Amino acid sequence: MPKMKSHRGACKRFKATGSGKVKRERMNGSHNLEHKNRKRTRRIHQSTLVDATKEKQIKRMILA
Repeated sequence: MPKMKSHRGACKRFKATGSGKVKRERMNGSHNLEHKNRKRTRRIHQSTLVDATKEKQIKRMILA
């Protein structure tokens, strides 16, 4: 049986933290920012954690 390969697309989007949680960037932060208010753009540029229901699935993709 060959080795499991990690999902390269997922590795570029998610990162495992030291405590074992999975970090991600928020959507809508790349363009048309002049139409979004300041509060929203500040929130968009902060990273956040992946929801607990998807965490196991994403860990399997990035830590294989």
